[in-house]
Amino acid sequence: MKCFLLVLACALAAPLAVRGEDGYRLWLRYEPVASPDLRRHYVEGLTRIVLATPTGAESPVLAAARMELREGLDRMLGANPTVRVEARAEVDPAAGSDGYQVTVTKGEGGPVVTIAAARDIGVLYGAFALLRHLQMNLPLSGLATVSAPRISQRIMNHWDNLNRFVERGYAGFSLWDWYQLPEVRDRRYRDYARALASLGLNGTVLNNVNANALILTPDYLKKVAALADEFRPYGIRVYLSARFSAPIEIGGLKTADPQDPAVIAWWRAKVEEIYTLIPDFGGFLVKANSEGQPGPHEYGRTHADGANLFADALAPHGGLVLWRAFVYAADNSLDRVRQAYRQFTALDGQFRDNVLLQIKNGPLDFMPREPFHPLFGAMPRTRLAIELQITQEYLGGATHLAYLAPMWKEVLDSDTFAKGPNSTVARVVDGRLRPPGPSVISGVANTGNERNWTGHPLAAANWYAFGRLAWDHQLTSQQIAEEWARMTFGANPRVSVPITRMLLGSREIVVNYSMPLGLHHIMAEGHHFGPGPWVVAGRPDWSSNYYHQADERGLGAARGPAGSNALADYAPELAARWGNPATCPDELLLWFHHLPWDHRMRSGRILWDELAVRYQQGVEGVRGLQQDWDALLGLVDDERFQRVKSLLRRQESDARDWRDACLLYFQQYSHRPLPEGVESPAHDLATYQARKLRYAPGHPGDY
Repeated sequence: MKCFLLVLACALAAPLAVRGEDGYRLWLRYEPVASPDLRRHYVEGLTRIVLATPTGAESPVLAAARMELREGLDRMLGANPTVRVEARAEVDPAAGSDGYQVTVTKGEGGPVVTIAAARDIGVLYGAFALLRHLQMNLPLSGLATVSAPRISQRIMNHWDNLNRFVERGYAGFSLWDWYQLPEVRDRRYRDYARALASLGLNGTVLNNVNANALILTPDYLKKVAALADEFRPYGIRVYLSARFSAPIEIGGLKTADPQDPAVIAWWRAKVEEIYTLIPDFGGFLVKANSEGQPGPHEYGRTHADGANLFADALAPHGGLVLWRAFVYAADNSLDRVRQAYRQFTALDGQFRDNVLLQIKNGPLDFMPREPFHPLFGAMPRTRLAIELQITQEYLGGATHLAYLAPMWKEVLDSDTFAKGPNSTVARVVDGRLRPPGPSVISGVANTGNERNWTGHPLAAANWYAFGRLAWDHQLTSQQIAEEWARMTFGANPRVSVPITRMLLGSREIVVNYSMPLGLHHIMAEGHHFGPGPWVVAGRPDWSSNYYHQADERGLGAARGPAGSNALADYAPELAARWGNPATCPDELLLWFHHLPWDHRMRSGRILWDELAVRYQQGVEGVRGLQQDWDALLGLVDDERFQRVKSLLRRQESDARDWRDACLLYFQQYSHRPLPEGVESPAHDLATYQARKLRYAPGHPGDY
């Protein structure tokens, strides 16, 4: 019988051995350990695994941990160790309520691997950590690690619509098949939850912040409950984006005024209905009075009034309100990057304890580079969450390679000086510089229903990086890149080292060929893919010249006292540094300053020459990525190799278009020749301006 099963297993596995990898397994590939010695070391050290919790009781979460361990160890080692649950109260306090402790000790009959935690979910996280350790080919002997999340709520935000279109999505349609739910449950739902849990993520917002009120109707709530059931064994709580005007649109009321008794009663009843179906519902994400979304301002109320309406309904159930601070108005003469700061700082201390303001990393809109949002240095009596964008809205979608961990680390490690030195954004977000209570980090997802989840075979590195930083924001970009490369492409350093190098340099390459030296918001209209420094939209703050301010005198946004004075929203230490062109970092120079074309840069070049050189460096950087990838021929499976090769070829073409179009446009004002070493444009400016990219992914319009 055993021989028959072995033959059957080999027959089933045979087709997998001859085809390329499609990327579906993400970083959970669990490939066989190549080294015989290391394999023997693991097999001998993993004969007994103990899952230790205070009660020792079985649960769906522990069942998921056991299943993951057995599958992973079988695939990596061909091993089937004993995995048992035990009651054990001793857990290192450093593990906290959600963390874990993994140890290897000597016992009678051989070593014992113990994964201990205060709660079952910590054991699951510890199981994934052990499997990650093995995938990294690290030694098992003497393993003793304790880890706990630094932020309590680590949440994915899906900008998915009910028709399955994903706004700013570049990997196909939504993962959620609303039409077939709740009866039909795709295997992907469970694999999605596995991927999240492997990173320690514990929440997901299922629908777009530009919300459709239908998600709150009984039929759709049953569908949401079905997804919650699939996610629950992996510790994932579901959240929903709530439309502020839902009481009117689906409730039959004539108002959505947050202080109207009927509106208050409607939301309380709706929340009760949700928790009856989903007892562990996480709460609401709300976009209000922004980009046409309804909100409390229509009724003369404040953002605090609006947020507290939801908070009061959710509080008895332990739910949270994530109130987005991404607000700006077309008819406001105040610099767009100052408007959220102006609106919210006056409301400090007026939000309920279960409200967190969810703030984008920068004050504009997920640009390739921005200074951190000034709200992180303000509002000491309000809990602040950070919103990062995993999907690459302004960094080439899933067509360009852009590893975003370095961008996020720039923000998280930035010092706000809110309470003196070392008042970093990370310490604000994780709650150490805020009132006690929940802390939140959110990431706008880059997933879709393409087989490899994220479109570009290397884009899953950003999903992975978000999860790892959400768990521990002190990890380095390089450490995370190395982990992902080894888990996704194998531990062979001939593969993992060059892929890690490619990842680490990729974001700066995109910045250089698109928006260098602090330039921002000069992308094409609507879909945001490609150059558009000439774009004049129907409103000033959607027009490129509102931001680059190019003229005969120079280039850049004037945000000092003589301009919009956005510098005043930052601490004096930062305003002094950034306000002086001599001390402002080159990376932010044109964000804060309008400078003459012949301004002398640190490199010794004048501004025009430096700008042109940066654009050229971006193009050359993509060519370097191509060379690194081409060297992996025969070392990476052909399916992923060819896909990345073709995408890098497209990225080089796009990078040249960015360089040529932007330099031709700005040359109208600088009246200077391109410096030596910068390639001549392939076309004239009119050719680039006439181009129209239609049906670009992530935007429903005809662009």
